Amino acid sequence: MELLDSMAEAAKGMKAQGVRMRVISENLANAETTSTQKGGDPYQRKVVTFKNVLDKTDNQKEVEVDKVASDNSDFIMKYDPTHPAADANGYVKMPNVNPLVEMMDMREAQRSYEANLGIIDISKAMISETLDQISR
Repeated sequence: MELLDSMAEAAKGMKAQGVRMRVISENLANAETTSTQKGGDPYQRKVVTFKNVLDKTDNQKEVEVDKVASDNSDFIMKYDPTHPAADANGYVKMPNVNPLVEMMDMREAQRSYEANLGIIDISKAMISETLDQISR
């Protein structure tokens, strides 16, 4: 694999992690978003799934975003009879978003993004050093 190819692969990884970070940010922004209708469903957490794709030009596996899907875990029930979305028993469905889990996912995505950025930086340095050696 050539240095430019490694940079392209790292850029694809950065793109996938960027999508993941945007979805996590959306989850965090909506962690308290409830329904405006009585007994309605609140914001539902989203998760990113990845897939391996075979690049047939160089037989390398690549990672791409497969889909952004809703997390079907149960909503959190909170007792608040004064809330407009409270059911007959006074419970409000809260989003199935755990900010602690989202922050851990965000940190993992950030580290993966940074690792891919490091690959690009190293590849650029190697290309620069190669060009310097050639020009001497």
